[in-house]
Amino acid sequence: MTRHGDNRNDRPSRLSIFVRRQRRMVRPVLLVLVLAAGAVGAAAVLRDMRSEERFAPIRAKLVSLLPLRVTAITISGRNLTTEAALQDALGVRVGDPVLGFSVEAARRRIDALPFVDRSVVERHLPGTIVVRLTERRPFAVWQNQGRFMLIDRAGAQVRDQGMTGKDAQAFLQLPLVVGPDANVAAAALFDALAAQPVVQSHVTAAIRVGQRRWNLLLRDGTTILLPEGEEIPALRRLADLQAGMKLLDRPVISIDMRLPDRLVVQQPPADTAPAPDGKPVAGRTADGAPPPTAPNPPPTGADPAPRKRT
Repeated sequence: MTRHGDNRNDRPSRLSIFVRRQRRMVRPVLLVLVLAAGAVGAAAVLRDMRSEERFAPIRAKLVSLLPLRVTAITISGRNLTTEAALQDALGVRVGDPVLGFSVEAARRRIDALPFVDRSVVERHLPGTIVVRLTERRPFAVWQNQGRFMLIDRAGAQVRDQGMTGKDAQAFLQLPLVVGPDANVAAAALFDALAAQPVVQSHVTAAIRVGQRRWNLLLRDGTTILLPEGEEIPALRRLADLQAGMKLLDRPVISIDMRLPDRLVVQQPPADTAPAPDGKPVAGRTADGAPPPTAPNPPPTGADPAPRKRT
């Protein structure tokens, strides 16, 4: 039998065995290094994105390299802010380059809108813009002792919001209540008005009288004296009168509804009226009758007429 030579020379050396073993670990190590480099690069990009001046050139390059377009804009929390105003402040529309606008600049513009307390603007690639609004919830403007302030439904002041700047635009859209106690009693009145929209559309201010009842000031200057504690039936009656005879559109000084069995309408005084010979006679109406007598003045304690909001 023939014996083969010694096979020891065919065995791999210790060095080659070590290299083979280490080669198995090279790929995981390289992967870790690549991920670390990517994380560092992403952190640098995010840092630059916070600076509009630094990120603008990067964004321009990305827009040219990645022509992604806005396919959807999702908005949540919008109640008082108009859609048109929000769209203008956002500064981007469907079809625009998704990387072609500054998220931070858009957020600052949105935060400057009336009623907006704070906002969140996010860009979700490939083509979605997400806007979340947190709006201030003022219910009305309260005028008391010559001062104006925004109040919520409970009558509490909306804090840290003065009557200047963007709030000066916002508060002009809200109902005005005047006088002591008007802030806490306003919610019930405006709920009753909301049930009669034909009356509500004519009202520009509500004046609290003696902390017990309301006067309504209409857009044409007419004053409606509501009965104490009977606002709902009185407003329903006003709505019926408006539907039947357009009472709220007539040029009258006041409509007194404080007495349950009568309605007193004060008309403007007629200074002159034609006499039989064609000459005017003072103190007579056009039909020759004496002018109507004004109703008794309202009880004392009424707050002064609402001042013009500037």
